[in-house]
Formats: sequence, C-alpha cells, structure tokens
Amino acid sequence: MAISGRRATSTIAITGFLLALGGTVFAATSSGNGWPYAEDSGHDARAVVLAAVGDIACEPDGDVSPEPDAKYLCSGKPDYQSAEVATAAQIEAMKPDLVALLGDEQYQVGRLNDFLGGFDTTYGAFKFLHRPTPGNHEYYAYKDGESAQDGDGYFAYYNGHQTDAAGNPVLDAAGNPAPLADGQAAHTRDGWYSYDLGAWHVIALNAECARQRGGCAATGEWVSRQTAWLAADLAADHAPCTLAYWHQPVFTAMNNPSAEGAMSRTWWQMLYAAGADLVVNGHEHLYARFSPQTADGQLDPDHGIREFIVGTGGEGLDPLAPGMPHVEAGQDQGFGAMRLTLTQHGYAWDYRTVQGPAYADSGSASCHGAP
Repeated sequence: MAISGRRATSTIAITGFLLALGGTVFAATSSGNGWPYAEDSGHDARAVVLAAVGDIACEPDGDVSPEPDAKYLCSGKPDYQSAEVATAAQIEAMKPDLVALLGDEQYQVGRLNDFLGGFDTTYGAFKFLHRPTPGNHEYYAYKDGESAQDGDGYFAYYNGHQTDAAGNPVLDAAGNPAPLADGQAAHTRDGWYSYDLGAWHVIALNAECARQRGGCAATGEWVSRQTAWLAADLAADHAPCTLAYWHQPVFTAMNNPSAEGAMSRTWWQMLYAAGADLVVNGHEHLYARFSPQTADGQLDPDHGIREFIVGTGGEGLDPLAPGMPHVEAGQDQGFGAMRLTLTQHGYAWDYRTVQGPAYADSGSASCHGAP
C-alpha cells in the first residue's frame, strides 16, 4: 500500500562531517580523505543533513519472530540481512552529518552479542555518526526464553562495557555485560540527551517506560524524571528550529496505539508549547508522513508539529492502516531511510525505498515559533 500527498522536491548541498562536543556540533577540518572526513568547500554552510531510520537489524541467526501480525524478513529466509545492508548503503550514500536511529536497532532482545554479530556488521561502518535512541526490543523479552535486556546490550554497544584482564566482558549479577555509565547513548539507565546540529536543536528521548520504576504513568518516577529533564532542556533551547525523536509514535499509522506512545503525548504537548517543528518515530515498520497537528490530534498548519514514522530499516514490514487521520503520505511495501536537510529556517525531507517497490516522498517546510 502506498499513499501520497502534495510533493515539492528540494535540493540543498550538504556539509562535511560534523563532530559533536559538549552538546554542540562543529565542522571537521581534516582534508585529504573522503566523506565523512573531507571538508567540502562547495557546500551551503547553512544546511546540514540528518539521516533517520529505525527498526533495523535481524537477529544474526535469523530466528523466526513469534509476532504473527508482521511480515518479518527474518523469518527463516536466507536473505534475512539484505534489507539492513541496503538501508545502511543508502545512508552512506546520503553522506549525512549525523544519523538519528529511532529504536529497535537490534532484534529480538538487543543482546550485546547480537549487536556485534548483526547491526554492527552493517551500520557499524558509520557508528561514530549515530545518535541513537532505544526501542522496545532493546528492553523487553520476546522469544526463545531469552531474558529482557533492560537496555544492557544497547548501552554496552554504545557506551562501552567493562572487561577483565583477558578482555572478556565483566558480567553483572543478572549475567549481562556491565556497561559504562556515560557515552554515545547518554547516561546508562536514562538514555535521553540533546544536541545542536546546524541551526537546529535536536532532542533524543527514551520512551521505553514499561519496565521502569513507575511504569508508563505520567507521574511514575522514571517518566517524571525524564519529563522534568525535557522541560529544562526546552527552556534552554533558543534555536530557531527544534526536532525530537523517540521510538513509539503518539499518532499511529497502523491503528496500533501503545502505552509508550500514550505516555509521550505529554512530551508532544511540551514540544508544541515550545514551538518545536518535527517529531520522528519508528516502531511501526512502515513509512508515514502526518500533517502538522496538536497533541490532541487537531490540525494546526501554523504551529502544529509534523510527525514522521520511519520504521523501515530492514527487520520487517507492518501494514499501513487505511483512513488513519492526517496521514498525508505513506507506504508499507519496501525498506528505506529518510534524509532530512535542516536549514537555518526550515527543513526538507526526502524518503525513498531501496528494497521493494520504488517509492519516494519529498517536500519542504519552514520552521515556526511557539503558538
């Protein structure tokens, strides 16, 4: 299934590699090498490129998923990794400044060994550009009696893990690798952070509340602490444009609401009040673009936030439900990633499939202030 709305393509030259230090992104100055190290003297210095995709890597042994409502590429097929390979190559061809990963980077339960034997063999080529957020498959239990990882494998992959004198991972009491406290995925057990990219402020949130203290209740201990952090971060945000991303969407394109998505409606309200422009999610294994709207689903072309769902990184596909409110464009038949070109006062999106039926959706819009 594919639906499309009005499209207006936009081509903007890209920058070279940007290095994140202390929450701010600076252009690299090294030369003599190709992307991402080379400095491109011909680019528009006001534009940066953020690639975005989620729901990516099959378990390395290609195990069958027990979830009956999805068309899982991993279900015993010999080409179980081919879509993941294709989207990794697609992102490399974009030459992005950074890559926003939208959760469920590694199936089925996000073990460190699976990250190393699966996800890392493709997306690991540009790991230093990753700005990840976790998904439910990094936290919860799904198959073969494997225990829930509670983010252990995710944080160990991104933040490092402790090793003994022989170089073997140090295990905690539960038998999981003991990760370092801080690193590429922010503080272990939190996993939320923000950074500046060009003229934009970008916020990565962790929606995996079900196994946290207080669960997904808005007043729960873990959710409350993250929401307070978001409030402080937005208060300090003076960028002209703001983007946020996490795993489960507030607005579903497959009529499959989640507790995590319901919880994050509070974040949408805060982002809307602060004048944020974009929210990008994964979780649903499809692509969808929504009209700008408020947290209660009302159209607001002047100050509403536009939601994208980009859950087509390679692991499987879900059905796009017909007639979902405010879905302007979408597809559920192929795998692909999205290129977001972020300028001083607006953005352009370009989503394309690289495996499955050819599909493209592109356009542009201006940033707006708070209502």
